Amino acid sequence: MTKLRSTICFGLAGLFAMTAASFAQEGQMPPKQVGVIELKTQDIPRIVTLPGRAVSGADALIRPQVGGMITEILYTEGSAVKKGDPMFQIDRSTYDANLSSAEASVTSAQAALTEAETSYGRTERLLGSGTTQAQVDTARATLDQARAALQTAQASLQLAQKQLEWTTVTSPIDGMATVAEVSVGDLVTASQSDELATVVQLDPIDVDMYEPSVRMLSVFNDITSGRLAMNENLTATLTLETGEAYRAEGELLAPGFTVSTSTGAVDTRFRFANPDNLILPGMFLRGQVDLGTMRGILVSQSAATRNRTGQLTAWVIVDGKAQQRNLRDDGTYQNSWIVTDGVAEGELLAVDGLTGLTEGAEVVTIPVSYDETGVVRETGPSAQPEQAAQPEQTAEPADSAAPASDETTVE
Repeated sequence: MTKLRSTICFGLAGLFAMTAASFAQEGQMPPKQVGVIELKTQDIPRIVTLPGRAVSGADALIRPQVGGMITEILYTEGSAVKKGDPMFQIDRSTYDANLSSAEASVTSAQAALTEAETSYGRTERLLGSGTTQAQVDTARATLDQARAALQTAQASLQLAQKQLEWTTVTSPIDGMATVAEVSVGDLVTASQSDELATVVQLDPIDVDMYEPSVRMLSVFNDITSGRLAMNENLTATLTLETGEAYRAEGELLAPGFTVSTSTGAVDTRFRFANPDNLILPGMFLRGQVDLGTMRGILVSQSAATRNRTGQLTAWVIVDGKAQQRNLRDDGTYQNSWIVTDGVAEGELLAVDGLTGLTEGAEVVTIPVSYDETGVVRETGPSAQPEQAAQPEQTAEPADSAAPASDETTVE
């Protein structure tokens, strides 16, 4: 059996040598094997990748509305606060006194008003029988003055009450509070320029994405020509600086209306949920915006190249010969170019064995496909050479049962 196997191998080697010799005599090389896929026109999501930067939806600089001495810091620095939570306490003794004085002024004004109303009523009843019209007019004027004095006193009371409330400085928004910029005992003034602390809103968080104006014009052209069907609601996803995908999906908050004179880009703002405070203001991110769907052909980026002028090219097999095509692309999708011109549905795109390929070269096509990792895998009949090499194993039972005369005949 061993002798038979060696004899068969010797015969195959001789056959290969004869085949190579015949190619050499004819002056030809065997056709190059090229892996191909059949191109298809399909609906492709139009997703654009944009640089972005996180910004806080609201930053509140905490400043006092009244002056006085800080007597207490009421919040935990660096922690979350809710709208209305107290943060600082200003000495309230002066404002307590102002409130008491305003209350007394209101009481006095009410008493003066009561007296003026009584006097006016009595004078009016005695008109013509002891009082003159001039006295009635004077009494009416005194009544009006008393009413005005009461309104003034009431307004002063409201102001005194508000100022007393303002001695407790509260947060105007929900957010994270920074370290206090003042200490107990510091004097502050109303509406001073220096803030006492800052409250930063982190959830939700906003992300500004910057799209070049030239790309925006391209999108407008695709919409007007019917190549792109826009989504009703624009959504976006994020990739963090570490390369990991952020789990939340953002919604369009405000489209851009102006082009930056320095960058030539349009600023569009999206809002994302940020419950874990993973994204912080100022952080650089990469956003993917789903614009809609468009008709096109996907050409793997590994199967296409760009020359020095930026022209995208790929190899197409037509009638067993290689042709290089100039392609027009309109963005990318999942490691593939979205091609709108240069190739047609049903054509064979060369995706493997491209090294040394020349214009007009005869090739042997092998149907292939991409697996989930993007690696080319053979799918056609030519993917069976390994199976064709297996008869040596299956031939062992036949060899063991073969007569000795067969072995002599082979020799």
